[in-house]
Amino acid sequence: MNSLKIIIIILILAFMGLFSSAFVINETEQVIVTQFGKLVGEPKTAPGLYFKLPVLQVANFFPKNLLEWDGEPGQIPTLEKTYIWVDSFARWKIVDPIKFFQTVSNTNGALSQLDAIIDPAVRNFVTSYRLIETVRNTNRELDTFELGREDESKNQRPSYAVETGREKISRAILDQAQPKLEKFGIELVDVKIKRINYVDQVQQSVYGRMIAERKQIAEKFRSEGQGEQRKILGEKEKDLKRITSEAYRTAQEVKGKADAEATTIYAQAFGVDPQFYSFVKTLEIYGETLDKESSLVLSTDSDFLKYLKGYEIK
Repeated sequence: MNSLKIIIIILILAFMGLFSSAFVINETEQVIVTQFGKLVGEPKTAPGLYFKLPVLQVANFFPKNLLEWDGEPGQIPTLEKTYIWVDSFARWKIVDPIKFFQTVSNTNGALSQLDAIIDPAVRNFVTSYRLIETVRNTNRELDTFELGREDESKNQRPSYAVETGREKISRAILDQAQPKLEKFGIELVDVKIKRINYVDQVQQSVYGRMIAERKQIAEKFRSEGQGEQRKILGEKEKDLKRITSEAYRTAQEVKGKADAEATTIYAQAFGVDPQFYSFVKTLEIYGETLDKESSLVLSTDSDFLKYLKGYEIK
């Protein structure tokens, strides 16, 4: 019985030792084995099952795939002393796990070294170029449409010329930072500027200028509208006077024709019986001039009362 227990204990210990000595590496990992802090053998980068001495040896795992570095946004002046916020990021990987382990030990230490190397490189290149160089890559004409400034955009030439561009600046940052990271077993794959923005004070100035430009364009529209209004009113007044003049001329022509016809009729009527016509017209004048309130002082030989002579007025 006792021998059976001893065998079982030995088997359990052997299984535990075997279990603690085995480790698995997947496709995204690489391992170096250390014993009392010293490297044992070559780095293991191929995926599979591996063994080490239990307790005495330690398997140190490091990522083999691309890793991310996200820089802290910082305030940086450009060459023309315009302060901007710059937010950058990078992709890196561990290419020499031995150097990596001996220098920075883990990814947290590596991120600290990346901060210390990439941030100054970004600041150095941003301050060495104008803002437009950090924003654009080429002098390609922008596909934009700004209401109210179409004529200006056609005639105005750009006041800048991109000589380096954002892509080349990013490449230069990468080239400057990479040699400093080789001693840590790190390869810097790419560095990019993620976001650029004005600082608050510059933003207020830019917004103020934009508002002033919008007000100027609005005033231009108002002025053009008022000019168009005056033009339309002038055309209306011109048409109104023309129509009134033509109507007055037509009315005068009609009136002249009517007066001519009336005069003709009167002349014809007068020619048929001049005495009767004179009598009728005199009676009309009596009716228009004489009433109960009228008082006339006339001589007896006046032609005005020639038809009343010989009659008694009661």
